[in-house]
Parts: sequence; structure tokens; C-alpha cells
Amino acid sequence: MTITITAAASEWFRRELELPAKAGVRFFGKVYGQTNVHDGFSVGIARDDSLSDPIVATEADGITYYVDVNDAWFFDGLDLAVDYDAQRDEPTYTFTPVDGTLPPTRSDATSGASQH
Repeated sequence: MTITITAAASEWFRRELELPAKAGVRFFGKVYGQTNVHDGFSVGIARDDSLSDPIVATEADGITYYVDVNDAWFFDGLDLAVDYDAQRDEPTYTFTPVDGTLPPTRSDATSGASQH
């Protein structure tokens, strides 16, 4: 499991969260929304300098981005790529299975149709 942060995403986090050097940003699973591999859950973010029990972490521009042990269920077997969408002025999150396969097909909760 890895986390990658693009330079543009790193800039957004530093600007929007007013992060000083050596700050921490924790990613977690939250109810509602969707990702490319989760239906009914999306990625939450929190400024958290404690860096308690990280299962994966990466540093970009002096900021540590991480997932702690309590959210292993959401990230298990997945790499996370964080980028920036300039049109929406927000980060984007893309999950890829660690084994390099295509993400699993997600089922639409309303229609039951498959989505990628």
C-alpha cells in the first residue's frame, strides 16, 4: 500500500489547510459518496499532527500524509494517488489495487448496474 501526492495536490493541501512544515494530514474512510472502488464511502481528510499508528505514510513538501491503523479496512490492498482538479479546486483520489490489476467493478447502489 502506498500514497502518492502530486505537487499540485500538495500545494492545495498546504494552502487550504494552512499547513506549517512538519504538519500531518490523515486520510480516512467516511460514510457517503464514492471512490473509484468504494460505493457509499469517500475519502475524508483531517489535519492530525499526532501521526498515531500509521500503516502507510508519505512526505511531500515537509507534510506527512498518512492512514492510521483504524482505517486499514478502507485502504486494505489499495494504493492511493492524490491529485488536484483545478476546475473544481479540490483534490482527487484514485485507488489502484496493490497487485496492479484494474480496480474492481463497483455496483451502482440504485440500479445495480456495473460502473468503472
